Amino acid sequence: MACVMPFGLLLLLALSRGRLRILTNSVDANLLIPCGMLESVRVAKGRGCRATDCGGASSVKTQLGERCEALTPWKYPRSFGFAMDSSTSGGSYHTQPKWRKVAYGGMQPGFDDNHTDESFLEDIVMNANVVKRDILKVMLDSVSISEYLCIVTLVGLVWTYTLRSTLDENSLLFLDIGLLGSGFLILLFTEGSLSLSLLLHYILNISYFTTGLYVLAPIYQTLTRSISSDSIWALSVSLIILHLFLHDYSGSTVRAPGDVKNPSLTSCISLNASIVASVLIASRLPSRSHVFAIMLFSLQVFLFAPLVFYSIKKFSLHLHLLFSFCLVTITLVYVYFLHQLFFILLASLLIFVTIVCPYWLIRIQEFKFEINGPWDEAKLCFDIRD
Repeated sequence: MACVMPFGLLLLLALSRGRLRILTNSVDANLLIPCGMLESVRVAKGRGCRATDCGGASSVKTQLGERCEALTPWKYPRSFGFAMDSSTSGGSYHTQPKWRKVAYGGMQPGFDDNHTDESFLEDIVMNANVVKRDILKVMLDSVSISEYLCIVTLVGLVWTYTLRSTLDENSLLFLDIGLLGSGFLILLFTEGSLSLSLLLHYILNISYFTTGLYVLAPIYQTLTRSISSDSIWALSVSLIILHLFLHDYSGSTVRAPGDVKNPSLTSCISLNASIVASVLIASRLPSRSHVFAIMLFSLQVFLFAPLVFYSIKKFSLHLHLLFSFCLVTITLVYVYFLHQLFFILLASLLIFVTIVCPYWLIRIQEFKFEINGPWDEAKLCFDIRD
């Protein structure tokens, strides 16, 4: 008796062995059957077979199974739509593209957008720009801060003694003249570019400045008449603290002749804060001459004193240290006579700035960790103004 083996059943039996996987439905059945098995399938599909010839349906099934067991992995073309199972192929037949480190170009096939490999950290540089500091040098640099703290403290002492009527207007005027003359003499000896003609030009400008200040003195005297003294003192102290925080301790807001570097914004704000504080204090004085003398003194100190001290420092470091020591000693003596609590606070502040802060900076420098690599932004290696 003839038996007919449907082709769909043979195909199902071949797929049940787990050897082949069909990815598309539009494919020739001949591609699924290897070598000699093709004839057996055609006989079963077309004209049938006898039990004595091929053993019936079970014989075809057994033959198909034996041949499928003996199959070796095939590598079909991609256009046929076949892929080998991972259990038989032992891995992918397609090579993974190599990752490239590119700045632009979109995502690379087979990799995530944030993918990196071992070569990403090959160009890393650690602590390339960290400067090793010496504690003695840091302490010498902090002397300039202590020096300016003493200058501002002396200005506050002059304001206090003037408001108490301990200093009259004549003493203030003589003090102004002495400070102005000594400042110009120091600049003349320490600055090589300062000529006599330039000095006369400065004196002429200062004469214009003092004349205008004397004319505006009555306006300054009555400027804050409707404001209480407590508010004036609170606002003045706040402005002086702002002045100290924003002051440029590395130089001077008033630049020396020939200096092309412009003052920073913070230093200009600091200077304006000190001038406003001087105006507020001067508005509490009783006479026009007091206002003129205290305003001239304050402007001389806040405008020209940093320039003079900076010139001394550039001229000689030893002279700068000697001058700073004398200034600190005089300031502490006057503050001690004014109030002992203020003396303790000022002495503690000077010790903290000159000794504790440099030591603190050196200690925390050990924990600084800086990394640089190809991910950093590009930096110009030349001056853009050139």
